[in-house]
Amino acid sequence: LTTRERMEIHSENPTCNACHRFMDPIGLALDNFDVTGQWRLRENGMGLDTRGEFYDGTPVTTPKEVAEALLRRPVPLMRNLTENMMAYALARRVEYFDLPTIRQIVTDAEDEGQYSMQSLIVGVVTSDAFRMKRAAELAIDQVDN
Repeated sequence: LTTRERMEIHSENPTCNACHRFMDPIGLALDNFDVTGQWRLRENGMGLDTRGEFYDGTPVTTPKEVAEALLRRPVPLMRNLTENMMAYALARRVEYFDLPTIRQIVTDAEDEGQYSMQSLIVGVVTSDAFRMKRAAELAIDQVDN
């Protein structure tokens, strides 16, 4: 089976399809990369069909088109990037109570005139969630002991 065929089978499961219907069509445009990141034109002896689309119907068939589509939507892109940086920095999943902080970090970065990695990183490491992380861990340890 090709990746596209596996995704089509996968999409028949309503539980999986609830989220994957947004992700999988975008991923098809990146299917020229194999699992090791090597460029390929065929999979299992078959030519690749890398046609996909964004959730809004924007067609994408190449990594360049995916990048262009993402860059046309800077706020959700930066919010997602910031959520992932926050999760990594906190060593936990982002929770609902983190979302206002994430939105503020992205808004502040936008107000600076550009979304620089530096402004996003500074926003994460100066956030209360990051600065108070160790204190919260110590408090939990004291309760457990």
